[in-house]
This record gives sequence, C-alpha cells and structure tokens, in this order.
Amino acid sequence: MADITERFDALRAAEDAAPADLDALWSELSTVTVPEMLGAWRGGDFATGHVLSDVLRKIRWHGKRFEGPLVAVPLVCRDEAGELYSNTKAAGGGEASLWEVGFRGETTATMVYDNLPVLDHFKKVDDDTVMGIMNGKLDSAFGIADLYYFWLEREA
Repeated sequence: MADITERFDALRAAEDAAPADLDALWSELSTVTVPEMLGAWRGGDFATGHVLSDVLRKIRWHGKRFEGPLVAVPLVCRDEAGELYSNTKAAGGGEASLWEVGFRGETTATMVYDNLPVLDHFKKVDDDTVMGIMNGKLDSAFGIADLYYFWLEREA
C-alpha cells in the first residue's frame, strides 16, 4: 500500500501529471462503495492541463459532500466571505446522486450529475482519500474530450 500512496502523492504534487501514469495508478486502486463515500470531502486535481482546473479555481471549488445516496453536492465552493455553499449555478447547475456503476471493468461508487451527462468515478487510495475520474459526454457538457482526474480527502 505504501507504494500506491507514494505514487499517488508524487502524482498529486507533480507539475505535469501524465494521464497514462494516472490511469496506471487507477488500475491498482481498490473500488469503493457508496456508504464509504458518505460525508464531506475536500478536493483538488492533478496537473494534467485540463480546462476544468481553471474553471474550478475560478469558482473557488472546495470539494464535495455526500449526505446520502440521493443527496450529493458536487460543487461545494467558498463564497467571498470564505463560507462553504453548494454552487448549483456553475457547470450546468444542479446537484447529484451516488450509485455503484461499472467503469473500466469494475463496479465502484460513482457520482451521477443531475443535469449533466457526466459521471465521477471513485477508487480508494486509503480510508480517507479517493481518486476520481470524470467521465461521460464531456465534449457536450464542457466542449472537451479529455478525462478529468481529481482527488478527494475526507474532512474531519
């Protein structure tokens, strides 16, 4: 497990993280269940040069919150005063739900956006850290075809 954690940390800190390296790491991670995803999470992304990095920075994305399988908040952001809120106006609006969905031959917890043809798949790095891959019709939702790689850390 130390090797996976070290590789994850190195990719997270890298100034340029190659999608092939992220995919290789992803293939070694364990799947996660919907109940394991419940709670509040702080998020960030890997430096792949993806356009969503800039979008999320501009809206002051903090992370995600999963209150239950049918109550998922994908865009927990900070307002001007630094307070957290659910930003339902950015990225197509709405919130989301959690499901166990097949992706790359495995079934893992996946966030399904309410108003976008987009899925966020999750796999476990450790009990308090997951890696995510945004998948779906990204070209129709965001005008891009590249997958978006990100991470979440459980908040206390």
